[in-house]
Amino acid sequence: MPDLNQPHMIMAFDFGTQKMGMAVGQSLIESSNPLALFPMRDGIPNWDNLLKIVKQYQPNLFLVGLPLNMDDSESELSARARKFARRLRHQTNIETLMVDERLTTREARDELEHYQATGRGKNISADSMAAALFIESWYRDPQGVNP
Repeated sequence: MPDLNQPHMIMAFDFGTQKMGMAVGQSLIESSNPLALFPMRDGIPNWDNLLKIVKQYQPNLFLVGLPLNMDDSESELSARARKFARRLRHQTNIETLMVDERLTTREARDELEHYQATGRGKNISADSMAAALFIESWYRDPQGVNP
């Protein structure tokens, strides 16, 4: 578990097989900012490109969405998200936590409508907004994000 007394630059990922939502946040000011979608090829990122983005933001904590079924069971996509998280941790040596992402897509779409109504969400996807919501959930309950 990360030291909650230290500021964290957080990077979150809403894993997908064709595209992945991403967001960054700073715990000191409890920010969360969606980033552009990251293309995936059958659930595999271009690691060189992804690591360049990671280097740009210099996070010290990763959050990866875990797509659980409503009955808490895992699916094939859950296993692939866990595999991505393990590889991310291995590639970067940065602490990586899993976040229960149930119902975040619906919440992200609602949040995106609000962003678009204020003129800020023109180039933001629901997947990247979901990643931003993972960060916000970590701010609310840092111990509750590692299912």
